[in-house]
Order: sequence, then structure tokens, then C-alpha cells
Amino acid sequence: MLFLRQTIPAVMRVTSSHFCQWEGVARPPLEHVRRTFCQRARRGPCLLVCSKRAAMGWNCSLRAFSTDPHAVEELFARGSLQQYLERLESEYMASQQRLQSAQASEEEVKGAGKRARELAPLVTELHGLRVKVQELEDIETLMKDEDADLRKLAESDWNSCQEDIRALKHKIISLVTPSEETDESDLILEVLAGVGGQEAMLFTADVFNMYRSYATYKSWHFETLEYFPSELGGLRHATASISGREVYRHLKYEGGVHRVQRVPKTERQGRLHTSTMTVALLPQPSEIHLTINPKDLRIETKRASGAGGQHVNTTDSAVRILHIPTGFVAECQQERSQLKNKSKAMQLLRAKLYSARLEEETTKRSYARKIQIGTKGRAEKIRTYNFPQDRITDHRIGKSLHDMRSFLLGEGSLDEMIQDLMEFADTESLLELLDNDTDSKQEALRDPRRR
Repeated sequence: MLFLRQTIPAVMRVTSSHFCQWEGVARPPLEHVRRTFCQRARRGPCLLVCSKRAAMGWNCSLRAFSTDPHAVEELFARGSLQQYLERLESEYMASQQRLQSAQASEEEVKGAGKRARELAPLVTELHGLRVKVQELEDIETLMKDEDADLRKLAESDWNSCQEDIRALKHKIISLVTPSEETDESDLILEVLAGVGGQEAMLFTADVFNMYRSYATYKSWHFETLEYFPSELGGLRHATASISGREVYRHLKYEGGVHRVQRVPKTERQGRLHTSTMTVALLPQPSEIHLTINPKDLRIETKRASGAGGQHVNTTDSAVRILHIPTGFVAECQQERSQLKNKSKAMQLLRAKLYSARLEEETTKRSYARKIQIGTKGRAEKIRTYNFPQDRITDHRIGKSLHDMRSFLLGEGSLDEMIQDLMEFADTESLLELLDNDTDSKQEALRDPRRR
């Protein structure tokens, strides 16, 4: 079971002092969450969302939908989704009629053609769903037949038909779920050691290596841009470029504070320590999306430091770039070539500037989706890695996995957690879309000029 959008981040913030009561539990008790949040947040997101949905006839039991079969069925049973699908289908038919109209202008035909192409896959799946639903009704009629062999055959067909219907509904949901502009973008991964000294740095190295392995697991390209190790083999700070199919869509919810609970290697008395590190994910734009004025840059070169062989401290290969208007700084000393380091530093700077602009634009929008799974911000504790219990818990969706070694390998276990986060986010995005669609229709009813 999952929570309503906007509720999880706020709940975890206002109840963080109570988290110790819930260690080892997949999620805090719902009644305690509801009571604590409503008492402390007063008219916070929980009450606002619930009061809004109650007026629409929605179930406000702090429950949201994932893509499990029962949740999908419940989502499809909602009138708001059915009305939205009917409206899109009507829009498709209208676009087709406009394409065939002799009175339509060239611009209208072009617009209608584009919209028809966008909606065609959805209309095809909706038609397929209707066919399968009718087929299921026919099978259920046969299941009441007096012939036992016919009933047995119908039961087998019934199971297969149900699977087909579920698959079609999943496909329809994926087609109508809004995507973010940056979902297809590559990204810059930034990790930074937090509270906990050397132990935090060791954990930062573990997490950085986990994402590097995950990139290999997903057949993505991973390139280290900055790497500042600690004396004991840990990592103070590092950045990397990750490129590939849907990189940002998969990793965007990994941003935030990651907490580790374990006995450090340097601990002589065997005491359990809690340390943190921070992950930031910056969508990496193309030159088309962002233009930087060379006059706004201050570029400095210096000799590289740290591991690097005979060229360290002998050539001015390290590059530091300051963007004067914003104060953003990017530097790179990974390569022996100054030109290559400059290129990588510019790549990092573009990502920082683009991320800042994107955040500013999102904040200005009234529907800013801070939303689904927290804020993806640096200050939000998103996940705990408890080594004594061999447990990894994501606090936003209340999901726990075990087998720490497997998780830190950055393969199937991490991918399972990420897939669950994506499913939750997609469902929340669809719910928000339906909310906005309902609001628009209600506004149109109140204002005749918008009809």
C-alpha cells in the first residue's frame, strides 16, 4: 500500500523524531501517520488533498495506486479516468474529421494530423480493450454451460483473457501518464559526503560505485568528471556524467540524503554509527537548450593534484570555470589534457545552470510537482541503509529490501527499488493530471465563456 502524493515527504519531515520507533518496520502505522501529520501540519498537504478529493467523491484513506493488478482495476473504475479517456478518444475522432474536411486550412490540417498521430496508439489500445472485454463476457457465458468440458475450456480461456485485459490497461495507463521534458535527458551525478567524517566518506564511495555499477547493468555510459578521495579510501566529493536511454527518468528520484547505520571500520568498541551522504542529479542539456555567453565565464588553470602519475604537478592541466552572474563553479582535473578537462568542466557547468533554471521554472508553475516522491532535494532524507539488519528502506514509499551486498552491487535489487519509485511517481502524475482535468471542467461550468 502506498500513500497519497504530497503526503509522504511532509509526513517524514514532521515525524522524523519518531522514526526510531519504526526501525525495522516497512512503514509507520497509517493511523499514527494520519494523526501526527494532521495535528502538526494543520492545513497541510494531507488535509488539502483529502478535502479536495472528498468533494470529488474520491477515497481519502491515505491510499494511492501502484501498478499492481488490484490498484489498476480500482483506478480504471474511477469515473474521472473514464471521462478523460472518452474525451481523448473524441478528440482523436474530431482530428480525423478535420483531416478529411475540405474546408480546413493548411494549418488546421497540420495540427489535426499531429494530434491524431499522438492519440492513435491510445485509441488502438482502447479498441483492443473493448474487444477483450466483450470476449471475456462471451467466455463467462460459456462458463455457465452444462457441458463440463466446455466449461473447463472456457475457464482456461478466461484466465488468458484476464491477463490480456490487465496488460492492455497497463499500456493505456502508460500512454496517458504525463512525462517530464527531462526524462530522456542524460544527467550529471554528484555525490557529497555528509555527517559522519571518514565513515561518511567511505559510504559515499560505496554509493558512487553502486551507481557506476548500475550504469553498467543498464548498458549506460558512465564517465567520471571529478573525484576527490579521502585519506582512508573514502570519497569526499565526486561528479560523473551518465548517458543512455531514459537515464534521468530512472535516476531522478535518487536525489537526496542517504543515511547509513553500521559499525565503522575505525570503531574499536563496536558501536553503531549513523552517517549521511548526499546525491544530486542534474539533467544534462544539449547546446540547443542552453546558451552560455563566453564573457560570463572566468576560466582558470592550475596544476593537478592527487593520483595521476608523472604528469601530476608538472602541467597546468586542471581547469576551473566560474560563471560570474550566478557564482556557479565547475572544475575538472581527471584528464592529462587541459582541453579535455575544460570540455568536461563546461559540461558540468551547463548541467548546473540548466538544473537551476529548470528548478526556477518549476517553482513558478502553480502545479509544480514537488509532489510525487518528495522534492528530490539535498535536504530530504530518502533512504536508510541499515547494515546490522541487512536492510535498505526507502522512506518515501515505505519499501524495504534485504541483502545489502546485493543492493550495493547496483544490479537487480537497486533496479527493483527504482522501478517501484517510478511506478509510484507515474501513478501520482496521472492522479494529478485527472485532478487538473476535473478542475478545468468545473471551471468551464462556472464560466460560460470557457465552454
